[in-house]
Amino acid sequence: MKASRAQLDRALAAPAETRFFLLHGPDEAGSRALVKALAGAMGPTAERVDLSGAELRADPARLADEAASISLFGGARYILVEGAGDEALPALEALIEAPAAGNPVAVVAGALRPASKLLKLALAAPCALAFASYAPEGRDADRLVAEMARSHGLIVRSDLARRIAESCSGNRALIDRELAKFALYVDATPEAPRAIDHDGVDAVGAAVGEGDLSRFVGSVASGDSASLHSELLRLKDEGVEGIVLVRSMLRRMFLLARLRAEVERSGSVAGAMASPSAKSIFWKEKDSVGEQLGRWGPELLAKSVGRLLQAERQVKASGALGPVAVEEEMFAICRQAARLR
Repeated sequence: MKASRAQLDRALAAPAETRFFLLHGPDEAGSRALVKALAGAMGPTAERVDLSGAELRADPARLADEAASISLFGGARYILVEGAGDEALPALEALIEAPAAGNPVAVVAGALRPASKLLKLALAAPCALAFASYAPEGRDADRLVAEMARSHGLIVRSDLARRIAESCSGNRALIDRELAKFALYVDATPEAPRAIDHDGVDAVGAAVGEGDLSRFVGSVASGDSASLHSELLRLKDEGVEGIVLVRSMLRRMFLLARLRAEVERSGSVAGAMASPSAKSIFWKEKDSVGEQLGRWGPELLAKSVGRLLQAERQVKASGALGPVAVEEEMFAICRQAARLR
């Protein structure tokens, strides 16, 4: 059955009644965070059995056997299946039909189409829960950063949490990587928490390191296709692609649209950049945002926002718009920006 976040949290905390959890959606880091929640509920001494979709295809009976097996030392046990698709269907059907299965199974499947047989099986089975993870936005992203920061021993103000969330486009893996660096920088631990400020983020944050998305966004909005190509390669190596790129680009285009309205009111780009709408811009990016604002008119901004929103809807709906198609969309916007020079 399809689970709300509250239903899923309750089930993960007491997983005995659930045969398997189907954790899917484009935010795979979010799905893996849910696996950690399951592991926490099972206890620090629980045995984890790792299986792949290919292994289940070769031996469909193995999953039900593992779910019914007793740990070698008699303790708690759970099974993690990663990279699963429809090839795992016979194994999961056997798990559902098994007379007993005391060990919960977590299946991390990535983005699934609505027609996926695996998804349909989980939605139809009363003993299964399906939950789709998407990158958090807005206040949800701010809260996520604050919660993750506490686990690293960091004290983060709300404005800094927003900056970190936006710089990482809500990608949990990138956020965790950045927070780990910040904790080392200020010598923070959960036992001895310390605060991090904007100066600390400037010193070691993604803006001068490998996790930054601002260079990617700037290359698209400025029409620099060579820079965009290198940024996409860099981000792909870090596992950043798809909907994360779409959302980071949407934020920039929405910002430019708000500032364009200020240009119409004040009569100048300088007036818009001095308005309250520009206060949230990181100071290192103000010059490039001002240059982009002078380039993009309201009609082309609206067109680009429409294309990006459509791309996001397609990714959410089916996962059909893969990384390659998202990159093509970025290059299309980049080419339009280049024509505006």
